[in-house]
Amino acid sequence: DVQIVGLVWTLHRFPLKSIEVQLEVRDHVATVVSILNYENKEDKPLEAVFVFPLPGDAAVCHFSAKIGQTQIVAKVKEKQKARKEYDDALSSGQQAFLLEESDQSPDIFSLSVGSLLPGESASIRLEYVTELAVQADDGLRFCLPAVLNPRYQPQGRKSAGVQVTSVPASLLFYRLSFSARVSSPRPISTVESNCSLDPLQYLNTDQTQATVKLAAGHKFDRDVELLIYYKDAHQPTAVVEAGQASAEPGSLMGDSMVMVSLYPEFPQSVMASCGEFVFLMDRSGSMSNTRIRSAKDTLLLLLKSLPMGCYFNIYGFGSRYEHIFPKSVEYTQQTMEEALKSVEQMQADLGGTEILEPLKHIYSQPCIPSQPRQLFVFTDGEVGNTKEVIDLVKKKSDSHRCFSFGIGEGASSALINGMAKEGGGHAQFITGTDRMQAKVMQSLRFALQPVVVGISVTWDLPKEVSVTVLSPPIKTLFQGQRSLIYAQLTGQVGAAAEGCVTVKYSLAGHPSENQLHFSLRPAEDTGLTVHRLGARTLIRSLEMEERESRGQQDGEVKKKLVRLSVQSGVSSSFTAFIAVNKANSRVIQGPLVRRNIPTPSESGFCLIFDFPVALPKQPPRDPFMHLVSLQKASGSWLLDPGLATALGKTSHEVWATILALVWLHAFKMDAKDEWEFLALKAASWIRAQNGRNNDNIK
Repeated sequence: DVQIVGLVWTLHRFPLKSIEVQLEVRDHVATVVSILNYENKEDKPLEAVFVFPLPGDAAVCHFSAKIGQTQIVAKVKEKQKARKEYDDALSSGQQAFLLEESDQSPDIFSLSVGSLLPGESASIRLEYVTELAVQADDGLRFCLPAVLNPRYQPQGRKSAGVQVTSVPASLLFYRLSFSARVSSPRPISTVESNCSLDPLQYLNTDQTQATVKLAAGHKFDRDVELLIYYKDAHQPTAVVEAGQASAEPGSLMGDSMVMVSLYPEFPQSVMASCGEFVFLMDRSGSMSNTRIRSAKDTLLLLLKSLPMGCYFNIYGFGSRYEHIFPKSVEYTQQTMEEALKSVEQMQADLGGTEILEPLKHIYSQPCIPSQPRQLFVFTDGEVGNTKEVIDLVKKKSDSHRCFSFGIGEGASSALINGMAKEGGGHAQFITGTDRMQAKVMQSLRFALQPVVVGISVTWDLPKEVSVTVLSPPIKTLFQGQRSLIYAQLTGQVGAAAEGCVTVKYSLAGHPSENQLHFSLRPAEDTGLTVHRLGARTLIRSLEMEERESRGQQDGEVKKKLVRLSVQSGVSSSFTAFIAVNKANSRVIQGPLVRRNIPTPSESGFCLIFDFPVALPKQPPRDPFMHLVSLQKASGSWLLDPGLATALGKTSHEVWATILALVWLHAFKMDAKDEWEFLALKAASWIRAQNGRNNDNIK
């Protein structure tokens, strides 16, 4: 095909040649250095523009360029000033480099390199820091986003400001290399990945330091995910970091800063038996094939696992939205069967990814007394109006908890994490061969945990030290999940002094208290990692405050935000990194040729609308899901030909239910997280039948 040959020839000429990524993990904090190597092989000067994903909660803190022996370190400036400086530099024949965050979504960045003369090379260094999320199995998850699918922009909405150029990974000519160094106070058990890794190399005998890298031949066709497991993981900790010597004392960067990591423990038996469960399912075109099949199986498992007496409803959305019931209904055998019939007919046939309108409709429904609302959102996250969606979830956070699930490569971390954070819930990402069901059942356990109330944090510090908390107040606590607090410490932080932070809360009427004593001695070799993460936390809070107060306060919030971003050297939606090579100006004949460097897309050739993704078809449903589909709402199984097919056994209704439980324990222990609630219901139903039989005997 002439068009394909032409595209391949064009891609081969793109100036980005390779990306080298070096990851350093210290306990649960990651520092990432990416080096992008450019070379202009054309006979004319170029401007190269690369739009790429980063983690939505990353603090981008360094950007520099090296041309020959000349090193230029970028500075953070107000975004419009930075853009003007970039344009002015190019028009005067100087080289310039601009790195800016998308106005609409903090997980998309645009890097402009201008200009590269014929035969000239440039090396760009980008650095960011981020925290690693805790998984259900206590692993820490790091994700290097590689796939950037186009974000669907609802009609009439402002554009996201950047044009994503995506092609199949097989047509990309730049290479990716990735290596990681992990260190922790506790031994490192293992490091797993969705990509092939070389064997883990320990650097010391106590196994607290190790290195790992991608195996040769890695294809740049997926996000690189690492799962890091420590022995005796997730102990509460506090890290104190000294201020920047060159910064003014009393300023955010000049004072010491502390990062407190808390892991509250709750009794596992505390479970609610009520609630309004609203499931919002992405049915846009890009959810086709394996994604929609897996999503339907997940809905089946969720519906079978709900407690009797709760309420529920299911929505599907794309360019428009649908719901199974006009409003949430009580969970009974009849309503469950009606819902399952609708679920089985679901297809990825509703067009684009417009999540805002169904959310507004859900929030407009009155809450049901004594039935706390739990919202489950399943989406591939290809949304352009990310901040608008997150702001709405936050506005309605008092009326519900939001549990979000990013499905497939390239799901927006800003959207998925943002909805869960502002909705007081929990976020999960399902990629590659992950079974969606296990992760969703963990979130259901969280949703059935009563809301933790009365959360308060108090500090006990030496009288010469005062504290300014930078993090928003803790709104949510879940079993086994980490809560982070960043705080600025002003005053004389003595080397021998000690501080204490106390967290109080109440769960199901039972008050609890956790204390953490920590040394005020600054840790060594942390650089300014804690300061940058603390600054990022405060910047994100100010950005949301600015959106809420737009048109008020004479732009004071924005001014404060820009000032903080410039002082800390951490990017924001209102600032950008700008570097200008003033060493030599060259007269450039004619306009620069712009080259938009593509990123890999999971769905191949991407258009501006949401379309079906060509993915391998799902294999036939396995016996486990067949068995799940036969369970009644009460928790029992009927002995009928369907169960006989699933189990290969026959007997009475109670025996049928017992046989089903025996089968699960015998053959599906590896999936216990997925069927635990089904089994509890079944056991409860069996006990009830036994009691009824005893009454009949009497």
